[in-house]
Amino acid sequence: MKKVIVTEDIIRILKKEQSFLDRTGFMLLPAGSNEDVLAIHKKEKADLIVASLDSTKGVSGEKLCSIIREDPEMCAVSIIIVCSSESDSDRCMACKANAFLPRAVSSAILLQEMHRLLNIAARGFCRVPLRIKLEGKKTESSFSGSIENISASGMLFSSGAELFEGDTIACSFSLPGSGSITAEAEIVRIIEKESQNKQNLYGISFTDPDNGLISAIEKFITKKSP
Repeated sequence: MKKVIVTEDIIRILKKEQSFLDRTGFMLLPAGSNEDVLAIHKKEKADLIVASLDSTKGVSGEKLCSIIREDPEMCAVSIIIVCSSESDSDRCMACKANAFLPRAVSSAILLQEMHRLLNIAARGFCRVPLRIKLEGKKTESSFSGSIENISASGMLFSSGAELFEGDTIACSFSLPGSGSITAEAEIVRIIEKESQNKQNLYGISFTDPDNGLISAIEKFITKKSP
C-alpha cells in the first residue's frame, strides 16, 4: 500500500475522480497544514508528501523538509513542495525536496510528478569518484565529482563545477564488481552549496540507460542493502 500525504489546499487542485489515487494500492491521507503533515507522517510513514511552501500553521515548507530529512525515522520519503510563484524559487532551492511545482500548475502535471516519485527506483548511498564531461557546447569541459547516491534512473553527485538545469553530460564512474561505466545524463535538479567550502549537489536523470547500466546499478544497490 502506497501512502500519500497531501495538504488539503493542494487536494483541491487535484481531480481525484480521474487520478491513480483512486486505485487499489494507494491511500490518500489529507492534512490540514504542514504541521499536520508531520504528525501524520510520524504515525503512518508515508511514501510521498505533497505540501505547501507556506502553511496556515507555523511550519513552513523549508522547516518541514529539514525536520523530515534530519530524522532517520522519517527521511525515507519523497517530497513535492508547491509554491505560490516563481519569486519563491530561492526558498524552494533551500528545501531538501524531490520536486517543486507552482500552485498554478495543472492537476495533470502534478499527478504525473506524484506518479513518477511513487515509482522511483531504489537508491544506494555511496561515495564514488565521478568524471563528468559537459556536452553540447562549442568547447567541451571536463570536471570531477563524487556520487552521493545512485539509482537505475539517475543519481545525486557533488562537484565544484558550475552546471545548470538542462545541461547534458557524459559521466564515467566505477562500481564495485562492475568495472568502468559511462552514461549520458541530464541535469534535472541543483542544490546550491551552503558555504564557500562546500560543493553544489546535482541531481541527474540517465538518458536512455541500457540494460548493462541498469543491471550494474541494481546489483550494486542489492549488495549495499542490509
